Amino acid sequence: MSMTLLVDLDDTLLVNPIDQFLPAYLQKLSTHLAAYADPSLMIQALMEGTRQMAQNNQPDCSLKDVFDSFFFPFLKIRPQDLNPAIDQFYVEVFPTLKALTQPKPGAIEFVEAAFERGYHVAITTNPLFPLTANVQRLEWAGLSPKKYPFALITSYETFHFSKPNPAYFAESLARLGWPEDPILVVGDDLKRDILCAQRLGVATYWVTSDNQSPQEIGAGSTGFGDLTEVIHWLDRTTLEALKPHFIEPDSLLAILRSTPAALNSLCFGLDPAKISTRPNPDEWSPTEILCHLRDVDGDVNLLRLRKVLQGSNPFIPGVDSDRWAEERDYLHQDGHRALQHFSATRQRVLRLLEKIAPQDWSLTARHAIFGPTQVKELVKIIAEHDQIHVRQMINALNG
Repeated sequence: MSMTLLVDLDDTLLVNPIDQFLPAYLQKLSTHLAAYADPSLMIQALMEGTRQMAQNNQPDCSLKDVFDSFFFPFLKIRPQDLNPAIDQFYVEVFPTLKALTQPKPGAIEFVEAAFERGYHVAITTNPLFPLTANVQRLEWAGLSPKKYPFALITSYETFHFSKPNPAYFAESLARLGWPEDPILVVGDDLKRDILCAQRLGVATYWVTSDNQSPQEIGAGSTGFGDLTEVIHWLDRTTLEALKPHFIEPDSLLAILRSTPAALNSLCFGLDPAKISTRPNPDEWSPTEILCHLRDVDGDVNLLRLRKVLQGSNPFIPGVDSDRWAEERDYLHQDGHRALQHFSATRQRVLRLLEKIAPQDWSLTARHAIFGPTQVKELVKIIAEHDQIHVRQMINALNG
């Protein structure tokens, strides 16, 4: 059977004690950059920049952008003056931190068994480092991406959220094209991996070998134990237990937030010819998809939600938004500008939903197509619509 595994890196596939690794990393990096800033000031900038990344909730601002927007102005140094030295650090100095780590027993066997079974394996490490640092740590674990075809390796250049924000795992799944097969998150951190993934509605396996209590991690499909036991646990677990359930407000909001984030990464740097090219004459181009999402959010979703949240059980007419592609000439619009507008409108939708009371999710409406419905069901429809068009976008870009 096909399956998607979202696997953490540090202390899951690689023994890497953070209380030793992080101080050593900060010390080495600040020393390497001492010619540009006092090491104590550099460490302060690094720590605060990382804190701001961890708090980011903006789907149109990558974690790297968040970090850079604080880090360089704080140090009063231009990026072009400091970046060559930072790049040199990751080539020459970062590899020396390998001595603080150890290969995780059973990690290689686990990954190889997953690939042998045809599973899709994504490395979902907290994306607060550049890609080169994550690739190097995989190599220290004996899991070089040159050998193992990981479907995704998250990093701060292309991701917008971090753990324990459930939008992080939603963004990971969006970047993978919202796989429809069973999904399992494998990680060692109870808060950042397990509880975070459960808030999204995804099955989890807590990697722990020191008899930690499983009572905190809920019931159902959640497994726990040593990394070497994951495959055997999967063999004993039903497919239904591994099916994601994107039904609760936390989950739905995470999906809505992940869509513009994933699209911003997928479309970043695309030239006008690529973004406006249809994969086939009868299929939408990336630009048409972006215009469609923009207009459905602005002209349908936002208006409907405002109407229903007034609490008068309103009637909601059906809308044939697909015909807008021709009527509004989406093909000849600016795709990147459409994405900017979609991101802005989606954040208005999110702000509207985030401030409602828990009971407001049950407010009712009379839908022309679906009949009696509630706010939560309407948002679920938006989330499913997002998933369809993210898959369509990936197919269009690959086509």
